[in-house]
Amino acid sequence: MKQTTTILLLLLVVVASSFALNDETPRYKNLKVMPKNTTKQQMDSVMKHFTSSMGVKCNFCHVFNQEQKSMDFASDANEHKGIARSMMNMTAKLNKKFFDVKNSKDLTAKLEVTCYTCHNGKAHPAKSAAPAVTAQAK
Repeated sequence: MKQTTTILLLLLVVVASSFALNDETPRYKNLKVMPKNTTKQQMDSVMKHFTSSMGVKCNFCHVFNQEQKSMDFASDANEHKGIARSMMNMTAKLNKKFFDVKNSKDLTAKLEVTCYTCHNGKAHPAKSAAPAVTAQAK
């Protein structure tokens, strides 16, 4: 009986510690616009939206750390990262004001302003509007 209790207690400790160590939510550093509890799936979705909407890669906003031989996603050394933050705030304000999007992370909104609205797959939006289309006379 005593041995069974000891084994059960050890098993309970192992199971409890595995839950404590298995925290699925990454702790992203230097988040200033996105929520601190952003999941990997959410972050990947936002970053893929940026790259496809602007036709860019990660290094457009993020810098490569030569010492660590990897991307330093927390760094603010690239000015485009600050611009991206400003644009995220701008689109959230536009969506809230004009499209009644209460939460900028709400992906169920029917109409909303996104990066693609202005960028159309290009790193920088056009500096002038497209020419107006006129009806041809018959």
